[in-house]
Amino acid sequence: MTSAAGGQARLALASASPRRLALLDQIGLKPDLVAPSDIDETPLKGERPRQLALRLAVGKGQAARNKLPGDFILSADTVVAVGRRMLPKAETEAEARACLELLSGRSHDVLTGVAVLAPDGRLASRVVESRVSFKRLSQVEFEGYVGSGEWKGKAGGYGIQGIAASLIIEISGSYSSIVGLPLYETAALLEGLGYPVNRRWSAR
Repeated sequence: MTSAAGGQARLALASASPRRLALLDQIGLKPDLVAPSDIDETPLKGERPRQLALRLAVGKGQAARNKLPGDFILSADTVVAVGRRMLPKAETEAEARACLELLSGRSHDVLTGVAVLAPDGRLASRVVESRVSFKRLSQVEFEGYVGSGEWKGKAGGYGIQGIAASLIIEISGSYSSIVGLPLYETAALLEGLGYPVNRRWSAR
C-alpha cells in the first residue's frame, strides 16, 4: 500500500519494548518509527485474559493512529494468566515475588494480542495463546531471579528470553509470542493489509 505522496507507507511500532524491536529485526523488519502509546491497562470488570490482550493491543494502535494517520501501525500486548487470574507487569520487587510464587511448579498461559492498522483504516488482529511450565523453584533460584532485576516491566514477572529460561520445563505454542510478538501472525497480518514483509528481506 502506498502513501498519499506515492511512496510506500511507513511502518510504526506502537510499543517501546526492545524485545519487540529485536523480534521484528529477526524477520527483516525495521519500523520507520517507534511511537509507544500510553493507555490504561487496568482490566475491565469480568474481562478474561484473552479479551484483555486483544483490547489493549487494538487500543494501543488506535491511540497511535491519532498522531500517525497515514502509516501502518503495529501494536501488541502480552497478558500472563493462571486460570482467569491475570498477573501484572511487575514493576516492584514485591510484585515480582508474588508472580514467581504463583508460577513456581505449575503451568500458566501467555496470551499476546497483536493488531495492525492500515493507512486506509482497516484493522486486523489476533490473539496467540501459549502455555509455559515452570519448575518448582528452590529458595536459591527464587532469590537469585528476584535479585537479577530481569523481571522489571515484564508480564508475569519474568522474561523467557533471559535467565528465566533455565527455570522453564516446557512450552507449548509460539516462543516469539511468549517473548512479546508472535512473528508468524504478525507477518501474516501485515501482508494481509498490504505491507510488503517478504519483499523487505532482499534489502537486509
